[in-house]
Amino acid sequence: MKAIKCESYGPPEKVVRITEVAIPSPKDNEVLIKIHATTVNDYDWSLVRGKPYLYRIFFGLFKPKHGLGMELSGTVAALGAKATKFKIGDAVMGDTADFGFGTFAEYISINENAVIQKPQTLSFEEAAAIPHASCLSLQALRDIGEIKEGQKILINGGGGGVGTIGLQIAKLYNCEVTGVDSQEKLAMMTSLGFDHVLDYRKVNFTKAGERYHLILDCRSNKASLSYLKALNPTGRYVSIGGKPFNLIGLLLWGKLVPLFSSKRLKILALKSNIGLEYICDLIAQQKIKCQIDGPYPLEDAGRLIQYFGEGKHKGKIVIGIKALSHKK
Repeated sequence: MKAIKCESYGPPEKVVRITEVAIPSPKDNEVLIKIHATTVNDYDWSLVRGKPYLYRIFFGLFKPKHGLGMELSGTVAALGAKATKFKIGDAVMGDTADFGFGTFAEYISINENAVIQKPQTLSFEEAAAIPHASCLSLQALRDIGEIKEGQKILINGGGGGVGTIGLQIAKLYNCEVTGVDSQEKLAMMTSLGFDHVLDYRKVNFTKAGERYHLILDCRSNKASLSYLKALNPTGRYVSIGGKPFNLIGLLLWGKLVPLFSSKRLKILALKSNIGLEYICDLIAQQKIKCQIDGPYPLEDAGRLIQYFGEGKHKGKIVIGIKALSHKK
């Protein structure tokens, strides 16, 4: 089978290559999945470059020890001896990160609990695009941010996969939503329904004078205490990721801020696939939709990881394995 490999750290277009490997056999509690679509995430960008360097403690000190890719949609091709959740031919989807990586391939063997049944209403591209980003958005806004009707919300990184889903979730609560991203994405963001859009190169939202009930931050690239200036007196800030030292700062200040303020600084610890069925129901009801960039062929993986790292993508970057786009 074809699979994408990265055997050394470096620029994505130089170190990522396509190769032929054996199709894996499922262990007892695993299913073999024929992958129809996968996606690019921050995990892939960090893994290929080995940066931030602190991540090499987990990725491998001198070279990557994990595979690329952590989201998929596909069909079950074989069952392990003790796998009972699915049958051969079932269409599935999910964020596999809790059980393993390696979805940049034609097949993967993974624990059966890493995926859920794919609704018939979703294409394989849509099904691959939503597990990670939609669960980050939902858990950040609803579970940690405690979103309420009519609030004023800001999404930093509003033009990516998390931001575009987050906007739509916020609109279910009739919120006024401001999106921050690059100038190149602002027209697309306005068309999706953001009430206000800001070019991060021109406006620092922490110094703009506006106050928000809730901030969802996909970047976390500013000093921790600066976020307090953009929150109303009881506002909540939720980070879904960023540079390690920024996150460490947020973690420390998140514990200290409640000692002198009613504002809150939180970091989301994602629970993979929790809330995914709810998101699928919203899509089926046409209350939200996926914003897909692609699909692109598997052979373009290195270029697409670089494209992601440069922040040029609009929505979720999807890789189609053999460009399957039909619905099952």
